[in-house]
Amino acid sequence: MSMNPNAGTPPVYEAKRGDYNGEEAVWLTYGDYEAAVLPNVGGNLIAFRDTKRGFRFLREPEDMQAFVSDPGTHGIPPLFPPNRYDGGKLKWNGEEYTFPVNEEATGNFLHGYLHTLPWDVEAFGASEAESFVVVAHHVGEGHKMYEYFPYAFTLRIRYTLSSLGLEQDVALFNESGRKLPALLAFHTALNAPFAEESTSEDCKIKVTIGQRRELDGRMLPTGGFQPLTEWEEEMRESGVNPYIDSMDNHYTAVPQGGRNRAEITDSRIGVKVVYDVGTSYRHWMIWNSGAGGSFICPEPQVNLVNAPNQSLPSEDMGLFAIEAGEIWQATSRIYAVDLASGV
Repeated sequence: MSMNPNAGTPPVYEAKRGDYNGEEAVWLTYGDYEAAVLPNVGGNLIAFRDTKRGFRFLREPEDMQAFVSDPGTHGIPPLFPPNRYDGGKLKWNGEEYTFPVNEEATGNFLHGYLHTLPWDVEAFGASEAESFVVVAHHVGEGHKMYEYFPYAFTLRIRYTLSSLGLEQDVALFNESGRKLPALLAFHTALNAPFAEESTSEDCKIKVTIGQRRELDGRMLPTGGFQPLTEWEEEMRESGVNPYIDSMDNHYTAVPQGGRNRAEITDSRIGVKVVYDVGTSYRHWMIWNSGAGGSFICPEPQVNLVNAPNQSLPSEDMGLFAIEAGEIWQATSRIYAVDLASGV
């Protein structure tokens, strides 16, 4: 598939308010691409499709009621703070904060609140170059998260559709007057297969992983590493079936060729989907729902799981502060490549 879905013809472009299975949505169209963002459900970009080829790149919900009650495993949910924190504790800047335990099986606090709450639509529009939407979520006094972690900040995401695919531009603005930890990840759920007539056997996934972090029985890092299995080495170098084994694994991210990415290749149709997350994300969580056979979540994560409670070097954990009044920013992209033509 060409990266330009309308080579030689003017693209059709549009950005409009609409509906996604009963939920308020902002729909973007650019050429053969379309995408939908749900502002009232975590600002989640719930759909990214190639309408001409019948590709659905992201896992979309079949049961909207179930999705709204637990929106973490469809589309691109933003997580702050991401993943698990020991007993709900979060140590930062000489203080200890306590969130309620919301994962009873492990006794941890999991994934935060931002992916479940409404976001503001700040702008949307379209031109011959692109269609876009900007959504934002502000945490401050009176917010559910501020009750446990009294820092003011705004997370703003701009999604853009163009001939270059889907771009995600993230900005985290520290409005608290003191250092804010950049605790962020995206629980991105990629379909494998993404094409209508393909099966999981047609697919391979490659991810720029480095070392595998050892996790204890409560899914918290011990500080050590585990040797990669043969199939994990293959996943790093050339790709493996996304469901070769049950995955709920934590890895360091080691860019290859200057790029940090996950790739799903469909050998039946000769198309590769690239999820290039940029080098600001220092870790991957990879989860495939018990090798269920339809989707896999290569989750780009800035920080190590439970990082503020660990005694490891901050640089190794990807744990850093955004100074008062400053902004952290990162850009990711999802696009498809036709392997026969290389575009």
